[in-house]
Amino acid sequence: MAPHIGEVIGLDLSGAAVRQAWADAQRFGTQNARFIEGTLPYQDDAGFDAVIAIFFLHHLPDAALAALPGQVWRLLKPGGMFYSLDPSKRRLSGAVGRVLFPRLMKKYQTEDERELEPEATALLFREAGFDTRCEMYDFGSSPLAGLLPGWGWGYRVARRLDDAILRIPALRRRGSNFELIARKPPHAPSAPSAGSPS
Repeated sequence: MAPHIGEVIGLDLSGAAVRQAWADAQRFGTQNARFIEGTLPYQDDAGFDAVIAIFFLHHLPDAALAALPGQVWRLLKPGGMFYSLDPSKRRLSGAVGRVLFPRLMKKYQTEDERELEPEATALLFREAGFDTRCEMYDFGSSPLAGLLPGWGWGYRVARRLDDAILRIPALRRRGSNFELIARKPPHAPSAPSAGSPS
């Protein structure tokens, strides 16, 4: 994204992930990105155009997840977008993995992880005043990419297969991960809706 926008700020609780991000930015000659270990050092009204959270929400305890829409609201400019990708509680890949590969599943998961109910997660953002939609993202490609990270062509084939599978309503519901896309209305007040958590 960096070549197409003014500035990228990356956050991660993992020092190793932050070091890798800095190394990748240097390798690609990216000048407008910076990476921070820890939490966001910004207060209200920071004026971001977008906040992106990839496989992040499912690490948050319930109270922190409930408070997140209000925090994101204050960080975004009017018209700003929030995007997240997280594992679905209904995912077939998780159920199969727990039965067939329980040790492997534990190896790639931390104790704070859990799968989320897509619509309940989207509702938190709707109640805060965001225009929100929730879509299934994939069926098996992300779990395969996690298990076989260097398997580029296999991932591309799996993504095509995912697109076909997700067109089948009965299977769509059992997809692995869901996207949440929430837009702060263009003429929104700086504070979230009255009933939303802060």
